[in-house]
Amino acid sequence: MAGKRQGGRARTPDTVEAPVDGGLATLVPDRERPDAWTLLIDGAPQSHVDLADPAHLDFSYQRRLGHLIDLAAPPGRPLRVLHLGGGALTLARYTAHTRPRSTQQVVELDTALVELVRARLPWDRTWRIKVRGGDARAGLAKLPDGWADLVIADVFGGARTPAHLTSAEFLTEVRRVLRPGGHYAANLADGGRLDFLRAQIATVRAAFAEVALAADPAVLRGKRFGNLILYAADQPLPVAELTRRVASDPHPGRVDHGPPLTAFAAGAPITTDATAAPSPAPPESVFC
Repeated sequence: MAGKRQGGRARTPDTVEAPVDGGLATLVPDRERPDAWTLLIDGAPQSHVDLADPAHLDFSYQRRLGHLIDLAAPPGRPLRVLHLGGGALTLARYTAHTRPRSTQQVVELDTALVELVRARLPWDRTWRIKVRGGDARAGLAKLPDGWADLVIADVFGGARTPAHLTSAEFLTEVRRVLRPGGHYAANLADGGRLDFLRAQIATVRAAFAEVALAADPAVLRGKRFGNLILYAADQPLPVAELTRRVASDPHPGRVDHGPPLTAFAAGAPITTDATAAPSPAPPESVFC
């Protein structure tokens, strides 16, 4: 998707705008990477994709999820991955590129967004990526028991995680779809007192034997609003290697696990379908 040449030099592609089900989608070209784009919905950054280098993960939260993809199995081993929320398919592309022959299912509610991505940010058709339109929880319910090695929940509507994807009942379905030894990861957003995050940690800890949290230290201190990544499994997580990778990222993060995470979430309630609420709305200043 190179730009047209003018006077022997390649012109930077133009920004693309299109209405989708979730609002106004904008594809902004990356001025430093000629085949890379940032996807925004109503001004909120959603994904960054480098068509020439699918292994490049630009956003910090995507890099942290990428670390789990790297550590979920020995290098190069194919995975079965369920992506709840598709965006521009950044993580599905990353998995297909770094773990050839992986089988992936993406469930994305915004079918107009999927069509925009197909047209403007096409992916390699030889990759085993199937995209299904529909609600994430409904799509989860259609998968057979023990299908997935990894389930990634990265769903935002209006920059908020929908309530029905935060509950213990939702995690019961996630566990059903995971094979024994499988992993779960969730991209969440919170700030300030972090009450939503604490409740999510308590809920995930009630469902899985092992849980770890990766995030920007400033977000964990309540100094700013941002993304936080929860990892979970029923077997020991590769915490030492995960900590090393997250700390060495371009924007270093912190990993909490074990007693510190238990203390952080102490007293937080477990979220159920009856009590669930969407994640907090981000302050307007976050996207300014």
